[in-house]
Amino acid sequence: MNKCRITVLKRTVNQDIVDEYLNEDVRSSENFQDGQEFLVESPFAPPAGFCAWAWADMRKDIFTVVLGGDFPWAKQPGVTITCCTDGSRPVIFKIERVD
Repeated sequence: MNKCRITVLKRTVNQDIVDEYLNEDVRSSENFQDGQEFLVESPFAPPAGFCAWAWADMRKDIFTVVLGGDFPWAKQPGVTITCCTDGSRPVIFKIERVD
């Protein structure tokens, strides 16, 4: 089974949604930093320190990449872009196969 690298491309905040629907001050994800990288040794468990919610959201993409699959919309084989489903502060990730 292949390994993969997860790179944090961008942390965002949808401030208009936060202002209208949430009772708290929401900042960009504190679990991640832009440019941060994680090496996935096994698709069955997240790397140390990885957000469990984000892992659950992107697990299907991780499995596709480590099992040798490609995404037809991606420019490069073995690479995809995905994000967590936190609507107020989504984090965008790149997943790439590492041989």
